[in-house]
Amino acid sequence: MRLDGFGIFVKDMPTMVRFYRDVLGFAIQEDENAGNVYLEKDGTLFLLYRRTDFEKMTSRRYHYAEGVNGHYEIALSVENFKAVDAAFAEVVAKGAVPVMAPATMEWGQRTCYVADPEGNLIEIGTFNQE
Repeated sequence: MRLDGFGIFVKDMPTMVRFYRDVLGFAIQEDENAGNVYLEKDGTLFLLYRRTDFEKMTSRRYHYAEGVNGHYEIALSVENFKAVDAAFAEVVAKGAVPVMAPATMEWGQRTCYVADPEGNLIEIGTFNQE
């Protein structure tokens, strides 16, 4: 088996589409009210699934985390340490929820965290100082 993509089950599709498109810069072709949104970011398939549509398709109900949660992270890389700081400032100014301001970790990575409107964690980081 090969990893083909990553999906998030969303409650409010229009809000999540606007966030990933307008705040993070993902290229999204589908309408904000689509049940499933497919996009490719740097060679990785990324999907947003409307929770109610997925539950209907599978004939099951699921439990979802509320608020900022730590079930997983989406990791985005930038070119250097300065870009981590700039990206954090930019996405927070556009509406991302700040979780951890940029910091250089003991293992040499500069990283930070924000959350999307439904509380999913997004890391922005790099190991490249220059």
